[in-house]
Amino acid sequence: MTQPGRPAGPTSDTEAVVLTAALDLLLTEGAAALSAQRLHSVTGVSRSTVYRHWPTPHAVLAALVRIAPRPSTVLTGGARADLHAVVDALCDRLRDKPVSGFLHAIVAAATWDPAMGELRRRYVDDLLEPLRSALAPLGLAESEREDAVSSIISPLLLDTLLLDRPPERARAHRTVDRILDGEASA
Repeated sequence: MTQPGRPAGPTSDTEAVVLTAALDLLLTEGAAALSAQRLHSVTGVSRSTVYRHWPTPHAVLAALVRIAPRPSTVLTGGARADLHAVVDALCDRLRDKPVSGFLHAIVAAATWDPAMGELRRRYVDDLLEPLRSALAPLGLAESEREDAVSSIISPLLLDTLLLDRPPERARAHRTVDRILDGEASA
């Protein structure tokens, strides 16, 4: 038996059209452009449909974070090789427009809407998860693992977000090597 009324969510076609346009707007104009009116004007999807499913820029960003691709990382068990591969993949993602632009926009959005801070944390946590997974077999205490993740990612985020330059892969590799060499001598 079907229930009368509107479906609970947008159709997959509508969602694809709106979220594709939203990502483009985010990358070109920033999170403030993600209003129902602006998305309606860009996509032609009715304003009421957009507003019903994504009533705020926060809701649009949450949907974009939810569908953001997460790279699959195949770990070989060799800590150095795995960490270097994860760092390479992360540097590539931080260099490329969708991730870099999205990260810039969500960081900026968190300055004018505190609710965006949680989305920023969730997005960055998703970026960092492969590093955490690659470090897990080392048997580090959680605080040591998070220190290692911070040591690796901080310069990359500095390059990407503040210095507006590509993340320096060689420096990240040196950091990984120092972490692993320090563990071997401990």
